[in-house]
Amino acid sequence: MTTNIPFDLAIVGSGSAAFACAIEARRLGASVVMIERDTTGGTCVNVGCVPSKALLAAADARFGAVAQSFPGVDTSAGPVDAAALVAGKDEIVDALREEKYEGLADHYGFSIVQGNAHFVEGPALEVDGRRVEASHYVIATGASAWVPMISGLDEVEYLTSSTAMELSKVPTSLIVIGANAVGLEQAQLFARLGAEVTIVEAQARVAPFEEPELSDALAAIFTGEGIAVRTAASVETVRSSKSGIVVSLESPWGREELVAESLLLATGRRPATADLGLQSVAVNLGATGEVLVDDELRTSNPRIFAAGDVTGYPQFVYVAGRHGTTVAANALADAHVRIDYSSMPRVVFTSPALASVGLTQEQAESAGFDVESRTLTYDNVPRAIVSRDTRGVAKIVAEKLTGRVLGVHLLSAGAGDAILAAVYALDENFSVDRLANSWTPYLTNAEAIKLAAQSFTRDVTELSCCAS
Repeated sequence: MTTNIPFDLAIVGSGSAAFACAIEARRLGASVVMIERDTTGGTCVNVGCVPSKALLAAADARFGAVAQSFPGVDTSAGPVDAAALVAGKDEIVDALREEKYEGLADHYGFSIVQGNAHFVEGPALEVDGRRVEASHYVIATGASAWVPMISGLDEVEYLTSSTAMELSKVPTSLIVIGANAVGLEQAQLFARLGAEVTIVEAQARVAPFEEPELSDALAAIFTGEGIAVRTAASVETVRSSKSGIVVSLESPWGREELVAESLLLATGRRPATADLGLQSVAVNLGATGEVLVDDELRTSNPRIFAAGDVTGYPQFVYVAGRHGTTVAANALADAHVRIDYSSMPRVVFTSPALASVGLTQEQAESAGFDVESRTLTYDNVPRAIVSRDTRGVAKIVAEKLTGRVLGVHLLSAGAGDAILAAVYALDENFSVDRLANSWTPYLTNAEAIKLAAQSFTRDVTELSCCAS
């Protein structure tokens, strides 16, 4: 470690990537300073994963009471006190921020400096007039909600995924633009809290980057819950009226005007690199503002690394965490660690949830594989039957010649937990046959993976409940 520069590592940002990096750096004996211009903890704990899943759990509980799935069990749900709900969410967020972020800085022995940081020649950082120097620097500033160019949008009040979670009142009606993870989660959240929701997606289907069988099933589930779905629809204009916000759409079925009390933009998040002065230290950016990095997460400046959402890599907290530890090792120990993303899972926390790992069939075919796949509906899964919720689909994509599993895709209750089994299967290069003959606990949603694997060689409808 260097001794003539105040810090071994200076990190800009205080989210998941930043903290993982700082903790690993301290484990390696390095001196660390972290600079944050806003609230400590970044996206996940403050406005992303933690608060959204807390509210989704509440909405799921209310929906269960309304749905009354089980005979002999009388349930009901009244109006939602959104202010109390948000206050409860804030309690969880505040506690986790203190325990898992602010408290850890003291525990590991690094400081968090509040202020606006930007790079200057050196390289060095200037933080509200103070110069901060380090041997290496890490850009971990995350991403922020992206607002598309829509005529009239600057003249109406709209919500983003962050501001929507602070509402003190559930809107009577809501239009959600965007049907990827955030849009789908937020649409179902507010629908289950009592809003009349319409979701608008420019692509031909919701969850457009997942398997079409799962996308179609999820759209049908949304429709069944009273959520209107408009796909292959482009938003032409937005305006205010006495009736609410008017959104004009153009689709293959013609022009349509939707009216709702509120509008939520779920059109993605873009890397937060504005005002960092990266040009002054020769750090190159991509087309959407992402910091361009090599496979060791080093930027075009050899003393500056980047980690997490700001790099343009998949925006998951576990990717950010892996980036953080990798950057610390590469910057401080010259470890040359490279990350393998091939078994990285992804989860959309709708209900039922959508979870995937590996290649879709289209991706596998585009990569040159001769593919064989099987799709299983959850009316074949005993756990789904006894839970009275068979709204689900499992799909396995395999290499035809070898039977090697290339991808596993689930839409079901508990899919986010069950997908971990598939992650391990891909890590170990399981064949479909090995997956079909692996131990699987009975009456779990994870059993769908085994049944889908068995369906490559057998008709699972002709098996007894616990046939192996």
